[in-house]
Amino acid sequence: MPWSMKDYPQSLKNLEKPVRKKAIEIANAMLDEGYEEGRAIPIATSQAKEWKKNASKEEIDQLMKHDDETKRGN
Repeated sequence: MPWSMKDYPQSLKNLEKPVRKKAIEIANAMLDEGYEEGRAIPIATSQAKEWKKNASKEEIDQLMKHDDETKRGN
């Protein structure tokens, strides 16, 4: 079952919301590619933190906007 912002690994709980969301996206993609959970989570976390360092405000806003639209059912 794919992870979501409501159901995700405990190790992601203390991440900033945009980093957590990106890590969930990356980890879900890795699981789809056949990675094991224990390997996907730390890799996805590291990549999400790196993404945040380099992401523009617009990229972060777009990522979070998609989450808001999903909540409203759009």
